[in-house]
Amino acid sequence: MSKKIIHTEQAPKAIGTYSQAVRQGNLVFLSGQIPLVPETMEMVEGGIEVQIRQVFENLSAVCKAAGGSLDDILKLTIYLADMGDFPQVNAIMEQYFNSPFPARAAIGVAALPKDARVEMDAVMAGR
Repeated sequence: MSKKIIHTEQAPKAIGTYSQAVRQGNLVFLSGQIPLVPETMEMVEGGIEVQIRQVFENLSAVCKAAGGSLDDILKLTIYLADMGDFPQVNAIMEQYFNSPFPARAAIGVAALPKDARVEMDAVMAGR
């Protein structure tokens, strides 16, 4: 099997040596998304809620480019600069995902690229 690179202009372009997502067989591995606005490649303005929503929008765009949606995500990993923001992640995630929800981990980190407060990556079931 060969891997297929997934790319969309609807999500931020890679700011390093990686792809937005890679499909291998029936799995799609989505790279971490921070709250960058795709058109400007600048951080979205606003607090943690706005950042979380932008990350979900970015992940959704990559899922769509891979032929799926957020509901096809099997495993979601959330990186938070402040674990105190975890309740907001839960509340907003419920607006973007339908039950049954994906497996998930939330990890507190010292810092994220571009001083983001949240980053997420995922593994999606390909269609």
